Amino acid sequence: MTGRIEILFGEKFQNIYDPGFRASKLRRLVGMVFQMPNPLPMSIYKNIVFPLKLKGEDKQADTPFRVETALKRCFLWEEVKDRLNEDARTLSGGQQQRLCIARALILNPQVLLLDEPTSSLDDTSCKMIEELLVEVKKECTILLVSHYLDQVKRIADTGMRLSQGQMIQEW
Repeated sequence: MTGRIEILFGEKFQNIYDPGFRASKLRRLVGMVFQMPNPLPMSIYKNIVFPLKLKGEDKQADTPFRVETALKRCFLWEEVKDRLNEDARTLSGGQQQRLCIARALILNPQVLLLDEPTSSLDDTSCKMIEELLVEVKKECTILLVSHYLDQVKRIADTGMRLSQGQMIQEW
């Protein structure tokens, strides 16, 4: 690869391909949610704690509170609070997606990348997650890819429509 990708973290643009910029730092600053849910082969609780573990913060006294908060933000707490030790892969597709969103948010990323984050959700869950994203964009930069133009307009401050690799509309 050649070129640069610079992202504004705090008040400074940083080239993420710079040899001095560690991938572990990027993982702490950028959260990602994919179109297909990707729960890890572990319990619901451990799925949410995993990013904290990578950062060395999984044994802190406030960890259970942080897990509960992340799950509540993603409207999942009431559905799983009595099942936290169960395998996350037993959740429904929509629950798995909300779990992945909670996992991405637990580190309070500066940038959140979302690829069709509501594609596996029912209308009610989709609406809740859209409302969450409107709130989250006050805290971090969100880059959302969606085939649903109405959804993008409900969430985004700025939007671009692409067709065959070309930008055909911006608002």
